[in-house]
Amino acid sequence: MNQSFDCYRIHNDAEGYRSGVQQITLEALTAGDVVIDVHYSSVNYKDALAGTGKGKILRQFPLNGGIDCSGIVMQSDCRQFSPGDAVLVTGSGLSETRDGGYSGRVRIPHQHVIALPAGLSLRDVMILGTAGFTAGLALLRMLENRQTPELGPIAVNGATGGVGMLATGLFAKAGFEVHAISGKPEHAGFLKSIGAAEVLARDAALSDKPMDSARFGGAVDSVGGSMLASLLAQTAPYGNVASCGLVSGIELHATVMPFIIRGVSLLGIASAGTERGIRLKVWELLAKHWDTDSLNALKIREIGLAGLPDIFQDMLSGHSFGRTVVKIDGKACYNSVFAFN
Repeated sequence: MNQSFDCYRIHNDAEGYRSGVQQITLEALTAGDVVIDVHYSSVNYKDALAGTGKGKILRQFPLNGGIDCSGIVMQSDCRQFSPGDAVLVTGSGLSETRDGGYSGRVRIPHQHVIALPAGLSLRDVMILGTAGFTAGLALLRMLENRQTPELGPIAVNGATGGVGMLATGLFAKAGFEVHAISGKPEHAGFLKSIGAAEVLARDAALSDKPMDSARFGGAVDSVGGSMLASLLAQTAPYGNVASCGLVSGIELHATVMPFIIRGVSLLGIASAGTERGIRLKVWELLAKHWDTDSLNALKIREIGLAGLPDIFQDMLSGHSFGRTVVKIDGKACYNSVFAFN
């Protein structure tokens, strides 16, 4: 267990904020009673913020990046998991307070480990990753708050991003009519191929009124800013708007009118700290609606650890499209360090 392995490690010290591929041993990892031989991870917006220092994600240094991982249990000091078990972890402090999934090994308390859902592979669950989990949590919370297809179409804002793309496909599979909102009209055909009934330009979905015509039965917003207020203003009585992103800003300029006149609910989707019982429900829901073939039909890139800096920059500049899976194979170039200013 003392063998070295590759990781993508993030530092912030006297030499500055930097990240890159290096080798470490198990003893360098944060504590836990389960050791996972990592096969795959994924790239989320939060990973790009952490890897470049553009957001204050890590609470201690150094740590391995990557808020997701899937793999095989190598060692377990708990009765819940045994060596050979296929498992996954999303959020749960990875790349915040614990060493993350961009690593040949992850060591973590068993409470955060989820058995691989039936019908999905280790790669499948990382195509989903935190982005898919967030979309699944939005669906679960909306269903629990009595969202039905009869209320009207679901607007998905930021539909070409990771969360938005997976929400578009997931809500369509769950029986909802989906209206995808995107600033990238060249991807309209793709969005329709995964389930969108309509694709709307951002300007076509904006409203500057405190309450407008009820256009949508509900919405999933992974962007924030003015569009979130617009969606609230255009949601039908007793519909739900799930908020799960802040790419366009953290401020919400809205009135209480949609809430007190139409009974609209604004649901916060906080995926990172979701308690275990809810996590199990979300993964059950995801496995019900997705399979390997449908996930492979999405726009997927597969990279190694050394490819992370380019993906981070693409994501932060708004040029990313779809999902990126990181294959952890121990073959990345060692000691390649990237400094971010």
